[in-house]
Amino acid sequence: MTKTISFDDMWEEMKKTPAVKVEYDRLAPEYAVAYAMISARAEAGLTQAALAKKAGITQAQVARIEGGQWPQPKTLHKLAKALGKTPKLEFI
Repeated sequence: MTKTISFDDMWEEMKKTPAVKVEYDRLAPEYAVAYAMISARAEAGLTQAALAKKAGITQAQVARIEGGQWPQPKTLHKLAKALGKTPKLEFI
């Protein structure tokens, strides 16, 4: 019989590995931007293509940002406006 493990359980185990934890921490800011972008787009009920059109950018740009690539400030402002949001950067 095959044992199934949830992603969350697997991820908790993986984070215990020092090398995985270091890499995760290194990439956390990029993925925080991606997560915020995906969440805002989903909340607005838009596809990547619809958001791109509304923001005046390409769907590929939206996909890259949602994949973890940092957007240019100008692009971030276009996306925020299209989503009815205000971008905010914090140093914690």
